[in-house]
Parts: sequence; structure tokens; C-alpha cells
Amino acid sequence: MTSSSGFRPTAPGASRTARRAPLHRWAAADVAVLLVFLGLSSVSTGETSPGSVRSAGDAASGARFDQDRLDHALGRAEQLTPVSSLLVMQGGEMLVERYYRGMRADRTTNMKSVSKTLLSPLIGIAIEDGLLAGIEEPLSDLLPDYWSRLEAAGNADERKERLTLHHVLSMTTGIQSTSFRNYGAWVSSRDWVWDQLRRPVVCRPGCFEYSTGNTHLLSAILTERSGKDLRRYALDEFFEPLGIPLPQWDRDPQGRYLGGNNMALRPRDLLRFGEVFLAGGRWQGEQLVPADWIERSWRPNATSPWNGHRYGYLWWTDRWGGETAYFAWGYGGQYLVLVPALDLVAVVTSSLSRTQGGHTRRLRDFFDEYLIPAFVD
Repeated sequence: MTSSSGFRPTAPGASRTARRAPLHRWAAADVAVLLVFLGLSSVSTGETSPGSVRSAGDAASGARFDQDRLDHALGRAEQLTPVSSLLVMQGGEMLVERYYRGMRADRTTNMKSVSKTLLSPLIGIAIEDGLLAGIEEPLSDLLPDYWSRLEAAGNADERKERLTLHHVLSMTTGIQSTSFRNYGAWVSSRDWVWDQLRRPVVCRPGCFEYSTGNTHLLSAILTERSGKDLRRYALDEFFEPLGIPLPQWDRDPQGRYLGGNNMALRPRDLLRFGEVFLAGGRWQGEQLVPADWIERSWRPNATSPWNGHRYGYLWWTDRWGGETAYFAWGYGGQYLVLVPALDLVAVVTSSLSRTQGGHTRRLRDFFDEYLIPAFVD
């Protein structure tokens, strides 16, 4: 079967050994952790030090940056009080790894809505393996029991009947959001999937209506189709092959893991996630995520009316520093930023206990005016 995106799933049960990659690439990172305790690592705690960032002369040939501009960007990052970590990699070389205000390399951060983007490879893999028919599969077929409930409750809006997996992935279902002011009521409901689906259609399908309830639908869909809970499926199909531990996080009243919020990773783990996407889904020479799924997930489908960013399939995109940047973004200042034209991956995490008004805007300015320009030729 070929979806309208050109993405071709394989037959159900097809071998996935091509996505199983050896883990020795990050053995060097494990050594780096040991060096931290010995006081010999290049990891910085935030103070300016010769080892906190590689100079252009020390970096591998794949790294291209302006040292003065990068130093200026680092100074700016240190001024942003909520920031707890900054990691920058170019051409496979770790150029910056800084931790601030008590953060350490071995500590996890609640990634908030970056968790939505963390679901992206799972959807692509599920389509490839035939667990999902493709992005045009109707939502009514993906969640048939809930659709029966909608009909029984007299809530089978004709517009909901037209919804597909595409609409869920692109936040364009048009169903009232369960984020922002509705989030508390949603997580207090008896069934989070039902509470999202029962809500009214507030704009025609195709309009942008950001909602954590949408990504929780993905959790229910993957749980049903795979026969595993979301965490187990995520570990088996993506995170364990990369050597990334995935701690437990919130579950709904039915025991399903929350899709799209409150997953926790170490900053290095999030950087590794970004590396795979920047490499077209490959890890250690093996295809872990379908390359055409990555291209499709980055293709914009809608524009947010409240920030102007474009949205693909669980990825944001904008022009920063004169380049196209694809990014995952979570409340309080959690960011994974990829700039393919510069072979650049950056991670910023922020302390939720230090959240300040305007911090998100300042971080966007940081990427746009300080960090990315340091790598532009």
C-alpha cells in the first residue's frame, strides 16, 4: 500500500532487524560520564572554561562555526536564568555541552510537549510494519469502540467522520483543544480518549487546533494495534536500540501512557534522538526510522495562529538565523532543534521551577539571533 505521502508500509510482521543498530557508538559517551567524575571531561557546569566548547581548530573537519559568535551565544545562554542545559553538535561532533544551576549529564528533564515529537518515529515505524494502514486511515477505523460510543451518544458529527490519522498528526482535527485552559478538566476526566473525541468541532477539519488530547489518541491507537503499552512499544521499536532508557510517566485512568506530555529524558538522549532524524533515520549504518517518513513529518501542514510557526507531523518548523529549522518544543523552555543545511543539532532544557514570563520568546530569539548564526557561513 502506498499512502498519499508516498510512504510505503511493509507487510505486517515484516522483519525489523534492519532497524536494530549496535550501541557501541555511544561507548565514548559512557567514558565521558566517567571522566566527569574524575574532573577531566570537557563538560562545563556553566562557567566559561577552555574545555566547555571546542575551538574551530580543535573540531573535526565537519564542524564549521564562528568562534566569536559562538562565544557570544554561550554568554547569552548563561544569562537566561531558567536554562539548565545547552548541547550543540555539528557534523557528528559534540561542540558544546554545558549544564547550569545544578543540572548534571545524568539527570533527566521533563520534556513536556517535546514528548509529542518523541512519538513521531513510532508512527512511521508502525506504518512501515503494517500496524497502521497509512496517514489516510480513518479515525473511526482506528478507534472503532469509541466511534460506537459517539454514535450511541448522538455525537457522531459528520465532520468527525472525515477525520484521518493525518488530521491527528498535524493537529488539524478541528475538535476543541484539551490543552491550555482545558487541560485540567481533561486530565480530571474518567477517560481521556473519550473526553477528547466527545468535544465539539470548533473549526473545519484542516484548521490548526493544538491539543494534547490528539497525541493521546495516538497512544491509544498504538496500544491497540501493537498489543503493547506505549512505553513498551517505544522501547522495543526505537529507544532501546539507541540505548536510551525511558522512565515511566503519567497514565490515564485506563492505564494507557499519556501520549504527548511528561516523558523524561537526559539532554544527551534527546540529542541522540535528533541525530537519528538528522541522519535520515539511520543509526550506525542501519535504517531505524523510514527516511521518507522523516521527510513527510517535516513537511508543513498548518500554521499556528498564535506564534506563526508551521506544523508538520508532530514537528514544528520556522526560519531561524536565515535557515530552515525543525524543532520539538515543550512548555517552560525545552527544545530540540535541527538545522539540516548546517548539519546541526541543538538541545536546550530549562528548569520548570524557574519558569519566567517571556522565556519561550527569549529562547526563540537565542536560536534565531545568537546560536544558529554562529554556524552560518
